[in-house]
Amino acid sequence: MKVGDRIRVTKSVVVYNNPSHRNEPFDTKGLEGEVVGIVLEWHGRPVSANLPIQVKFDKKFQAHFREDELEVV
Repeated sequence: MKVGDRIRVTKSVVVYNNPSHRNEPFDTKGLEGEVVGIVLEWHGRPVSANLPIQVKFDKKFQAHFREDELEVV
């Protein structure tokens, strides 16, 4: 998986940061988006991020995921 890939969320992941559903649980399972970043380092030092893959679904909604929660479309 790399930046620019189209992906689909395969597992049930509940987030609370979706602007369309503010402060409500929102299940992202089945949504499709684009990988916009993969967190491997911070200020030049390697890091072990829990949710390293940043996905953009629309203009206002982005979320972070593990690799096993996504599949390339």
